[in-house]
Amino acid sequence: MTKENKKKRILSGMRPTGKMHLGNFVGALENWVELQNSNKYKNYHLIADYHVLTTNTDSSDILDNTLDMISDWLAVGIDPEKSPIFRQSQIKEHSELHLIFSMLITTARLERNPTLKEQLQDLKVENITYGHLGYPVLQAADILLYRGEVVPVGEDQAPHVEITREIARKFNKTYGKVFPVPKTKLTNFARLPGLDRKKMSKSVGNTILISDKKKEIEKKMMKAITDPKKIRLHDPGRPEICLVFTYHQKFNPEEEREIKKNCKSGALGCVECKKRCAAAINDFLAPFREKRNYYSKNKDEVLDIIKDGEKRAQKVALETMKRVHEVMKLG
Repeated sequence: MTKENKKKRILSGMRPTGKMHLGNFVGALENWVELQNSNKYKNYHLIADYHVLTTNTDSSDILDNTLDMISDWLAVGIDPEKSPIFRQSQIKEHSELHLIFSMLITTARLERNPTLKEQLQDLKVENITYGHLGYPVLQAADILLYRGEVVPVGEDQAPHVEITREIARKFNKTYGKVFPVPKTKLTNFARLPGLDRKKMSKSVGNTILISDKKKEIEKKMMKAITDPKKIRLHDPGRPEICLVFTYHQKFNPEEEREIKKNCKSGALGCVECKKRCAAAINDFLAPFREKRNYYSKNKDEVLDIIKDGEKRAQKVALETMKRVHEVMKLG
């Protein structure tokens, strides 16, 4: 067995939502790059364009959003040579395996999924669609089509992985051993709050984008919420509740202790603290932004990278479906 074949397979992906923000980086992309470079795993990265349709049937922006999103993935260090990047919609085996898996799970089981219940509540969905209810089944097809062995997720996504594990066991028992039963790799995905201390979201407008320029970062940081009791320069602050200090901890660790001390003593004012934080974030993003600028001007190259990833991913998908057809005696 070659060193490459010894690597455990991982399938990670995102809906194509366009430009990535710092929450996406801290919550997922940073971890993907670390896993990719560990030499323990073979990563496959899915652009989940079918999953977009579960909550929004407007498909007009999907391609543009895909190219924007992948430009950011490449900028922060996803290496398409090591980790194929591909669109779910362009590999039809996702749909076929999803159909087969949908026969192996009950609607009652899907309705008990706590992650789905929370999503329906957040989105204020009253009448769920068939596709939305079956979201975890399509996700199971995404993972198992590449015979994924490890699924790195935050705790809130663990119920989806459990459904994948159940479907893998049910298929193997019913037809024959094809799929590994993937293990959940609970990852402490840090949740970086938005500038208003709520969940970071572009729809709310409380984000800093990976592609933001220096002036944009400075302008946005000036709006960031700080300690409401620290009003004047010499007022003592409470860094443990200050959003800006949270950003310093991540993007400016060298000055963290000094900033904490001077904030508590009142020696450091909020305006100066925000300026220093903006400068640290800008320095952190500068190398990513330079690479991103290249890809944003060469979108044909990004599309070529995706198409190459699709060829490589489809080879694995076809191997899997050949085995599925054999054990199911379909042809």
